[in-house]
Amino acid sequence: MTSETDVSGYRQMLMIRRFEEKAGQLFGMGLIEGYCHLCIGQEAVVAGLEAALRKGDRRTASYRSHGHMLASGMDPARIMAELLGRTEGYSRGRGGSMHMFSPDDGFFGGHGMLGAQVPVGAGLAFADRYRKTNAITVVSYGDVAADLGHVAETYRLAAMWSLPLLFVIENNAEASAPKGMRLSDRAAAYGIPISRVDGMDLRAVREVALDAALHVRAGKGPWLIEAATFRYRGHSMADPAKYRTLDEMQRVRAERDPIAREREKLLEEGATEAELREIDAEVKALVNEAADRARASDSPTLGDLAPHIAAEVRHDGT
Repeated sequence: MTSETDVSGYRQMLMIRRFEEKAGQLFGMGLIEGYCHLCIGQEAVVAGLEAALRKGDRRTASYRSHGHMLASGMDPARIMAELLGRTEGYSRGRGGSMHMFSPDDGFFGGHGMLGAQVPVGAGLAFADRYRKTNAITVVSYGDVAADLGHVAETYRLAAMWSLPLLFVIENNAEASAPKGMRLSDRAAAYGIPISRVDGMDLRAVREVALDAALHVRAGKGPWLIEAATFRYRGHSMADPAKYRTLDEMQRVRAERDPIAREREKLLEEGATEAELREIDAEVKALVNEAADRARASDSPTLGDLAPHIAAEVRHDGT
C-alpha cells in the first residue's frame, strides 16, 4: 500500500477519535440526551475495513456506529446535530445517536436493537446478488451480538445463497463463546471462511479486509473477520466499565493504542512530527467546527415531530 493510504487511514482514525471525544464532552455537558455509545479504542477496525470498500458497497452497524458513519463519508456536523437532537441531523433530530441512515453514503444504520443489523445486511447483500452487481455489504457487530440466534440464522442463509456479505465481529471481549469455542466458530460451522486479526493494528485489519473483500466480491460467498479490539469507554456513557481495571486500561493504551502504533510506523517510514501534528490540528478544527454548527442548528418543533408520532385520541376528542 502507498504511504498516502497509510496517512489516510491514520487521519481517519484520528477523526473518529476526536469526534467521539467531543461527543463524550457534549454528553457530559448535558447536551446529548438518551444513550450514547462511543467507539474510542476501536478505530483501527473501522478504518481498516473502509480501505477495502468501493463506491456502491453498503455498511450496516450497531448502535456504536459514529465511527462507521464518518468512515462512510457522512457529514460530521450532521452526525453531531443528530446526537444533539437538532433538525440538521440525519434523522432531523428524531433518531439520536443510535438511528441514522444515509443510503447515498452506503450507510444503512445505526440499529438500536442488538444484532438487528445482521439480517438487514443480509437483505442488502441478497439484493446485490439478485441484481448481479459487483457490490458487497459489510455488517459489523459486537461480541455479545455474535452469540444471538438470528445472527446464526443469517450465517446459514448467507452461506446457502452465497451472499456477497462480509461479517465483522468487533470483539471487545465483553462476552465469551461456549467453552472451547471462539465467536467466529459459529460461522465456520456453516462453511464460511474466517479470519482473526489484531483489531488494534490498522494495517493488519486492512490486509485481512482486502483479501476477504476480494473473495466476497468475486461471488464466492460470505466471509467473516473477527477483530480483537479494546474499547476504552464503557458499554455506553452511562456505564462506568468497572469490569476492567485501571491498570489494564493504561497498559493497553500505552502498548496497543491503534493511533499511537500507526503514528510510530509513519514516523519510521519518513513522516515528520510536524506533519502529523498538522493532521491532528486539522482534524480537531473540523470536529470543533462540526460541533459548533450542530449546536447552532434548531431543535425540532412539535410540528416537525407530530407527523411521525401516532396520534392519541382522548375521550374529550383532543
